[in-house]
Amino acid sequence: MNNKSKIMILAVLAAILTAGYIFWDLGPNWDYALPRRIIKIIAIIVVGCAIAFSTVIFQTVTNNKILTPSILGLDSMYMLIQTGVIFLFGSTHILILNKNLNFLVTLIAMLIFSSLLFKFMFKKDRNIYFLLLIGIIFGTLFGSMSSFMQVLIDPNEFQIIQNKMFASFNNVNTDLLTLAIILMIAVMIYFMRFLKYLDVMSLGRDQAVNLGVDYDFVTKRVLIVVTILISISTALIGPITFLGLLVANVAYQFIKSYQHKHIIPGAMLISVVALVGGQFIVERVFTFSTTLSVIINFIGGVYFIYLLLKENKSW
Repeated sequence: MNNKSKIMILAVLAAILTAGYIFWDLGPNWDYALPRRIIKIIAIIVVGCAIAFSTVIFQTVTNNKILTPSILGLDSMYMLIQTGVIFLFGSTHILILNKNLNFLVTLIAMLIFSSLLFKFMFKKDRNIYFLLLIGIIFGTLFGSMSSFMQVLIDPNEFQIIQNKMFASFNNVNTDLLTLAIILMIAVMIYFMRFLKYLDVMSLGRDQAVNLGVDYDFVTKRVLIVVTILISISTALIGPITFLGLLVANVAYQFIKSYQHKHIIPGAMLISVVALVGGQFIVERVFTFSTTLSVIINFIGGVYFIYLLLKENKSW
């Protein structure tokens, strides 16, 4: 079976699951339930595509299939911003009550942090692994600062922060969703000019440079795209740490191709299938007793350990 057929199968599966989620047991109040389900499905597709897309291209530039963009510390920074606002101003501040403003402020702050980090690192002519090390350090710092403020905060306000710790597709703001879709499409269109370089960059820095790729220039642009996409998905629904790792590696195993024109859409469709199927299970099987992010992080964490053991054996 060729890769186009595999992608077509994934697309059909995603369409069936999407239709099943939307129309399953609508009940007599379908005029109320249907629009809410459609909005939730659109949010799932946006987040799933953004995370899968960013993870695949991030793993390509780092030349490592067990890394995810969360290693840059963006998830921890998101929690630091949310915790800091409530700690300093309270849960009734406009930055918390106004979801549009919260989304924009969070997105801009994460982009500024990433841009400064990239500019500093590449200006010093250091390699990307040093950048990842700095990302881990900042992520740990942000996480510790968030935990410190959460210990001191009012218990009632801590519940608001706790809701932001786990990704949720419930009560998605339509205005945020529209803005997120526009930003994601714009970023992906911008990225298309660099798609042709990824197949070569997957061979490693030295081989890519020898074949004429301006490695540092392309890497900077790809990392900016990764940052924007992860910032969009995190600010929209919250952090999902292991989703990208899970769907990207499943895509590598299923597609079995070095060409990113096949891997990227395959990973995006697998992500949509995983999220739609997972959300259906959360709502119909667990009856909202848990969240989708808990299930995905558990499965992704187990898969991550498997990948580590597999890599260890190969050494």
